[in-house]
Amino acid sequence: MGQRTPQPCLRVSGFLVPRLMVLLVLILLGRVLPAAGQSVPSPDAAEPARRGEYLFRASGGCGCHTDHPAKGAFLAGGRPVHSPYGNFRSTNITPDPETGLGRWSEADFIRAMTLGIGPKGQHYFPVFPYTSFTRMRRSDLSDLWAYLRTVPAVRRENQPHEVAPPYGWRFPLPGWKWLYFHPGELPWEPERSAAWNRGAYLVLSVGHCGECHSPRTVMGGLRRSRVLAGGVWGPEDVIAANLTPHPSRGLGKWSLKDISWLLKTGFKPDGENVQAVMGEMIDEGYSYLTDGDLQAIAEYVRALPPQP
Repeated sequence: MGQRTPQPCLRVSGFLVPRLMVLLVLILLGRVLPAAGQSVPSPDAAEPARRGEYLFRASGGCGCHTDHPAKGAFLAGGRPVHSPYGNFRSTNITPDPETGLGRWSEADFIRAMTLGIGPKGQHYFPVFPYTSFTRMRRSDLSDLWAYLRTVPAVRRENQPHEVAPPYGWRFPLPGWKWLYFHPGELPWEPERSAAWNRGAYLVLSVGHCGECHSPRTVMGGLRRSRVLAGGVWGPEDVIAANLTPHPSRGLGKWSLKDISWLLKTGFKPDGENVQAVMGEMIDEGYSYLTDGDLQAIAEYVRALPPQP
């Protein structure tokens, strides 16, 4: 046999290692590890528009602003929002400068979301749930604004509401706000877990679940003592479920997994699927949430006091 030519070697921690082997190891490490000084990005580290898109999903996808039944353009408005007082038409929230939010500033957007006041000082009807969005963190609202600026602009004129007096009048709205509107961010509850606080934030502010799932007064204000105990809305008396853990009228027999599974897939524990608006909110919104956020929502809802 001939003499074998030795491979060039490196000394690593006292051992001689062929250079070819070292090169292969470095190549493999380069494929599976981030480069020096870099880190794998987390959702919180994503750019503002991506974080805003996630918040958009957490709100249920803002389906009211897309006229799905008429196959309208994404977020271009015009969908009738049925209520006991008449039909309110959703607005165009695309960046179109003439008919949408194209000429709004970020400050205009945050003011509308937190105070229910438009750029020209007009008060918005509370069918737009600023009564819940006011509880959002201002940094999250900035991210949501960043996402909305990326949506394709659609020119579509806003349509007038179909609401009879006095419910269609705007001038009484400051009085309504004095009675029923409590602006301000949702406070952190230090005696509660981080998951509970996250769930409360998603349910009560971003997801604005109480707007449909709570009973209202004759003036349209939420009954604060019965938040999430179920609501009735629309001309056909559509019933929004009781989300409290009441054993017979609420979710008392549902497990945490049952609740998160519903939000992920749209299926109830008995195999029935969710229909109508809630089905849209799951398909376009909640199904995109992380398992951790779905679990947090379930934990918060299960911790509510049972309400019949």
